[in-house]
Amino acid sequence: MKTIHKHLIVVPLLFQAVCMAQTVNVGELYVSPNTQFSTVSRFDNTPTGAFVNDGEAFIYSHFNNDGSVDFTPGEQGYIRFEGTAVQQLSGGNISYFYDVLFDNASSGVASFELSSEISIDNEADFTRGIVKDDDFGGLVVFENDATHVNVDDGSHVDGLVQKNGDKAFDYPIGDKQFFRYAAISAPDDGGDVFTGKYFYENPNPNYPLANNTGVIELIDDQEYWTITRDAGNSTVMLTLSWEEGTTTPAAIVAQPQSAIHIVRWDEVQQQWVDEGGTVDAANKTVTTVIALDDYGVFTLARVKEDLILPGNVVVYNGVTPNGDGLNDYFIIDNIQDLANNKVEIFNRSGVKVFETEDYDTNSNVFNGYSEGRLTLNGDNQLPTGTYFYILTYDYSANGSTERVKQAGYLYLTTGK
Repeated sequence: MKTIHKHLIVVPLLFQAVCMAQTVNVGELYVSPNTQFSTVSRFDNTPTGAFVNDGEAFIYSHFNNDGSVDFTPGEQGYIRFEGTAVQQLSGGNISYFYDVLFDNASSGVASFELSSEISIDNEADFTRGIVKDDDFGGLVVFENDATHVNVDDGSHVDGLVQKNGDKAFDYPIGDKQFFRYAAISAPDDGGDVFTGKYFYENPNPNYPLANNTGVIELIDDQEYWTITRDAGNSTVMLTLSWEEGTTTPAAIVAQPQSAIHIVRWDEVQQQWVDEGGTVDAANKTVTTVIALDDYGVFTLARVKEDLILPGNVVVYNGVTPNGDGLNDYFIIDNIQDLANNKVEIFNRSGVKVFETEDYDTNSNVFNGYSEGRLTLNGDNQLPTGTYFYILTYDYSANGSTERVKQAGYLYLTTGK
């Protein structure tokens, strides 16, 4: 075992501190810019150890941090985990990395067993090897400007990934050797925290698929994701990916693909609810058109696009306010008979252009004019195009009340 006691170590370029048993840091270990440090044995940063990497550190075996691991602000330290056997990344304290490389093909299941917390400030390169924190209690944290490259079925994070800050982010997550990312749009505040995880397993045992709102026809029974908001109040749009032939059932992604939506397990109602979705068939993704109000468990589903909703509610999604008496407003049959109804309409950018409660078939209707944040001209008439609506209301039957939520598209023709 080699023990590092020195107050300061500046490692010259290409110098390697090598030992065959264990490298233990009990003092201050500093890797200066344009220098390299490496250890082929287990590296143990003890509670009294301070490891500052502003250069390039090669870790060929296990890595344990019970002290402090960091880099100097303004520097670009690079830590490289490159083993030929499974590497354990452990310790009781968080390790802060600027750039990090994961390159270890020793295991198809988990080349890196992460039981500690690591923070990435700039870039994570998942060249080879799965970083598994699912079974070991670890966490991968991406700071506000952090990104990742080279993720695929053989190199990703199997378990929890946390994203801090106000930048949009693709989660490099997977399960059981399948990479299936989720993505969020940019939150509003730098203090926001969203955490994601992918499960390649049937959600039914914990979230019964039979419990769903009437708009849902079929729910993915092979996979699901969790996206939680752990700090802040921002709302984000969610994107989920699919891959038919492996994780995603063919029945979910069948034609017409416009029927593929994102659904969420509502803990209060104890049922799956429709969160809408815009399909990108080329990239095999579905995105909620507007920001989510609630977070938790999500998966893919097919919805009945021509559904008659509970309470005999029928939505007519064509609006042509030209005064001919036909579809001059957004018609929702029988909605006036249902309690606590609310209608929200958004443009393709997710900007709310109309919102009202107690929607009816007379005066309180949407007829192509903006009442939201978007103002295009003096009379606020909206341009021709596709819009997204959310309709919610209470439906009572058989002694119980259901909160119905329907999301979909409406097509507005105004001549503008």
